[in-house]
Amino acid sequence: MSYIFKKALVRKPSKSIVNGISSSGEKPSYEQVKIEHENYINILIDSKVELFTLNALEDYPDSVFVEDPAITYKDFCVVLRPGARSRFGEQTAFKNEAKDYFDEVFTIENGSIEGGDILNINQNFIIGLSERTDNVGAEELARLLKSLGANVEITKTPKGVLHFKSDCSLLDNETILLTEKMSSTKFFNKKFSTIVVPKGEEVAANSLRINENLLVPRGFRKTHDLLAKTYNLKIVSVEEISKVDAGLSCMSLRW
Repeated sequence: MSYIFKKALVRKPSKSIVNGISSSGEKPSYEQVKIEHENYINILIDSKVELFTLNALEDYPDSVFVEDPAITYKDFCVVLRPGARSRFGEQTAFKNEAKDYFDEVFTIENGSIEGGDILNINQNFIIGLSERTDNVGAEELARLLKSLGANVEITKTPKGVLHFKSDCSLLDNETILLTEKMSSTKFFNKKFSTIVVPKGEEVAANSLRINENLLVPRGFRKTHDLLAKTYNLKIVSVEEISKVDAGLSCMSLRW
């Protein structure tokens, strides 16, 4: 099952995160980000994964979002090519680090593609084309994953959405949590049961299932009430780190 994990990798936030990419123009407090990140780590540990921590990369303000430059499949790691200019180079640093944790490390050499645009459901990968992921990068990753035994489907991230997973997340093998905007694409509707987050709580669509826990961002009570009857919720504070376009899924790499 694609939400069952034994291991997780995180990266310490850099002090330069105050200069991270921010669609709102807000600057986060490094000290507050650090507190939120430590709480996130504690919830990962509570979720029964073995945790590994990488050092901060001061040259890359957004490098705490360790899922964007890489994805995992089985015991493999695929190092991607960030589509944001300020993040290009993270993949080189991560490639050297990844060799300590994975049996084999592959790399995408062309185009651009970020982990936030890739949803893994068992042996099936969905890649959403976006401003950060282009067709060249998506096609190269698709060929690689297929050669490793996976199935791949390429679609489009809804217009105005940063990453594909900004507006959807896996709750279990049959159920997707998503926004009205993602639901309107009808992409998931024929293949999965769907739960649409209440209007005004779109940020909560980027939740994260890890083993028996479902991590949900704090501050979205309607969504919490909607999910609490079925899932074991862990409410996560991400108000500060969200100032630099964070999501729960992008803050760790899991396998």
